[in-house]
Amino acid sequence: MFSKILIANRGEIAVRIIRACKEMGIATVAVFSEADRDALHVSLADESICIGPSAPKDSYLNMSAILSAAVATGAEGIHPGYGLLSENARFAHLCEECSIVFIGPSAGVIRRMGDKDEARKTMKQAGVPVTPGCDVIEDVKAAKKEAEQIGFPLLVKARAGGGGRGIRLVRDAEEFEAAFKTASAEARTAFGDGAVYMERFISPAKHIEMQILCDKHGNVVCLGERECSIQRKNQKLIEESPSPAMSEETRNKMIEVATKAAKAVNYENAGTIEFLMSNDGSFYFMEMNTRLQVEHTVTEMVTGIDLVKWQIRIAAGISLDMTQEDIQLSGSAIECRINAEDPSQGFRPCAGRIDMLHIPGGPWVRFDTAVYQDYMVPPFYDSMIGKLIVHAKTREEAIRKMRAALCELIIGGISTNTELQLAILEEADFVRGDYYTNFMETREKRG
Repeated sequence: MFSKILIANRGEIAVRIIRACKEMGIATVAVFSEADRDALHVSLADESICIGPSAPKDSYLNMSAILSAAVATGAEGIHPGYGLLSENARFAHLCEECSIVFIGPSAGVIRRMGDKDEARKTMKQAGVPVTPGCDVIEDVKAAKKEAEQIGFPLLVKARAGGGGRGIRLVRDAEEFEAAFKTASAEARTAFGDGAVYMERFISPAKHIEMQILCDKHGNVVCLGERECSIQRKNQKLIEESPSPAMSEETRNKMIEVATKAAKAVNYENAGTIEFLMSNDGSFYFMEMNTRLQVEHTVTEMVTGIDLVKWQIRIAAGISLDMTQEDIQLSGSAIECRINAEDPSQGFRPCAGRIDMLHIPGGPWVRFDTAVYQDYMVPPFYDSMIGKLIVHAKTREEAIRKMRAALCELIIGGISTNTELQLAILEEADFVRGDYYTNFMETREKRG
């Protein structure tokens, strides 16, 4: 087991990893930017090192500074959290070269699955159902012919990156050329790679993801699904487990397919296989996330399994002590992402000082955050400042518990999306569990 781990991240996920390490008796090293000098993860870690100015490219994305900090402090492993360098194959490779364990999959797997076109081909060869579409195509004229065969509406999607960038919905042939060029240009700017491919647009559809754990000895378990269909501009807002739309038969099929996908690439550590599921229960591979997900918390609540601890154990070479038959989903869990933004002003990010903070409590209520009274929310990073998670015996009880927790949560001095989350939970479609990825778009059109 590791004696010291460096956390190459910030905010709530850095705090979450530090807590897991403390419980495991592992010393921690925090890295921070100048803007995060007073951040909670800095004070909680055993050691801390400033790695650069406020801008992410000069600090949290500065690979040489992070690796230098790891070497200087004698850290044996680096946990990348999510976002930032967590799915950067080059960073994982550099860790290997420096004889530091990257707590995640190998650089080769990250690279292979990070290329969405390559991932589609790999899954198709493994017998995993993929959305009908085509491989990477660069010529607009040839792309138009492929589009006619796929049929409209369709999605033009970037080969690289994520976060909803480089994706365009094309409803008819007249929109195609402009959408194709725009998606390519956006992908080139965001990821340095303008390559795009196309897929049939499945609607209505649910966004379902399967959590996997794979050790270094070929053992794979799937910890069930998360329902992630409440999202705005491809950014998730609310997640729950289990999915209210998932039958036991479909769940078992998806678990089997997710396990097959993980074994096809010799996956190690925690990962997620994402699917689109149609009304008839058929589902298609969308992508593999080679890291810990923001919403891993709901899986922890319904399985009782600490995913961060298992990431660390697996990276240390420890075998899984569970089989698929051991995995049981108990009750229902819901997570609401709390963002420092103003929904009434076009979801404008809201930096500033938190002058009042009250965190809800009670049985099976969890708030993962790095904010505190008088904390200054910096303007340089992602707007998510916390995750409110609840667990109950039934979904109906979980919804009521989340409503109560949101009403109790007070974050003064800045705007947050708490009222929006409450409004979503009261929507009839959400209460019935009859919602799809177009939920927010439809809601916004209604005004």
